[in-house]
Amino acid sequence: MTTFDSREKAFEDKYAHDSEMMFKATARRNRLFGEWIAGKLGLAGAEAKDYGKAVVQADLEEPGDADIMRKVKSDLKAAGLEISDHRLETRLDECMAEAKAQILDES
Repeated sequence: MTTFDSREKAFEDKYAHDSEMMFKATARRNRLFGEWIAGKLGLAGAEAKDYGKAVVQADLEEPGDADIMRKVKSDLKAAGLEISDHRLETRLDECMAEAKAQILDES
């Protein structure tokens, strides 16, 4: 294997690793966000965990965050609650930071 081949393989391995870590972080972010929303909806324990899983599943509908935002907004509206888009987006960002920190701590 030449030096160029070694470098190419290293870049490919790093890309695969980074992609996997981002996927895990996003899934964990969505679960954390869903559990936060569950608390707002008055859910606790197993119900909150199930709601978190439902938010993770909702993210598989389309690329981006529009699908999970649509789900949580709909659920909040059905419960008679209103949280601004800005607050939801801010909390989603906070959950991403928390998810990345948790994954790094596990490594």
